[in-house]
Parts: sequence; C-alpha cells; structure tokens
Amino acid sequence: MNKLWEVTWEGELPASPQAVWDTFTRHSGSYLWPIEYEPRVGGSEQGLTQGGGTVTVWEPHRHFATRTRPEHERDGLNEIDIKLEPLGEITYLRYTHRAEIPEAEYDLQLAMCREHTAFYQHSLGQAACYFPGRQAEYEADDEVEGSFAEVCARHGVPADAVVGDKVAAGVIDYRTPSFLGIRGADQLFRVYGRDTWGYPVGTTTHRFPTRTEA
Repeated sequence: MNKLWEVTWEGELPASPQAVWDTFTRHSGSYLWPIEYEPRVGGSEQGLTQGGGTVTVWEPHRHFATRTRPEHERDGLNEIDIKLEPLGEITYLRYTHRAEIPEAEYDLQLAMCREHTAFYQHSLGQAACYFPGRQAEYEADDEVEGSFAEVCARHGVPADAVVGDKVAAGVIDYRTPSFLGIRGADQLFRVYGRDTWGYPVGTTTHRFPTRTEA
C-alpha cells in the first residue's frame, strides 16, 4: 500500500527570479541532474522521474509545476510545485513535493527527501548566483566507496570544516553531518552522505566550461 507525503521548503536564494527560473527549467544539470521540460502547460518532462511527466503550470519567473504520469511510475503520483517571489535582487522560493511511497519505506524515504530537498535548493541558489545561464557538464557517481567522512577526507575536507572554509577544490558552501558542497571557480562539487540511511555515498560534479569571448 502506498502513502502520500508532502515535503516543503521555502527560503531566500541569492539570485533573481529570472536566473533561478532559467537554472531549474533549462540548466538543471548545473545543480541537480539533466532534466528537459517542454516550455508550456501540457509540455513533457523527461529526466526528473522514471516514466516522465507533464508540465502543469508554466508562468516564467513566477510559478512552475509538473507531475508524473502515474501509469508509468513505480509508485504513482509525483508532483513538484515551485513559486518564485522577487525580493530586490534575490528570490524567495516556495517548493512543494508530493509523492506516493510504499508504506514500508515511508519514514526512511521521507527523512531522506527532506534532507536532500534542502541541499538541492541551496545548490540551485549557488548555480543561479555564480553560474547564471550556463550549462554544466554533469558527472555523477552513485556508489562511492567509503563512508561520508572518508569521502570528505579524500577530497581534503577536515572533519571540523565549516561553511566558508577554503579547501583545495574551492570554498565550502554547504556542510551538514550528511552533505557537503564545495564551490570552485568553475564547478560545484557535491557529496551525498546517503550512508546515513544505509545507502552508498554519492557524488556529483557540475563543471562549467570556461567562457570564451565571441
């Protein structure tokens, strides 16, 4: 039996609504993974979910929503709603994720989703602020050997490192007991400590090619 959850997040992102919108609708590989949205209500979604979905709201720089085609999904409904509000030069973002999850996995998946959501929204803000309008080369490893602490150490991050500390790859922009973000001059590097929940550690690198003058 499936059970419905709703995960919400809201907060300020250090970029304009235009930059934030462009990042998650056109350059999602710069902070999440590559996803394609057909830019209209009723347009297709490819890459966010296993079976694909349909864009249900498309109001540029203001409001976006998409939902799965339940007949193609393992568990059923998966729906995302994003609202953007300008606050001067920055954006206030309200994010809602609704999904159906097998009841036996509910508590574990809900805990993971909440933690991942906070990290993803932070990464969205970093990409929109520091690399606006730029497509990233995306690399991912979903089964990194070792624990979260060991993976961080291999990348030169001390156990007591905090946000703002400089390491070889750049500056630490996110740090919790399960997640690490490093922002370099031309990339965002992320470590997902999924061993917290019994899964392998994962990493992603979002590399932005050097701009060249026309």
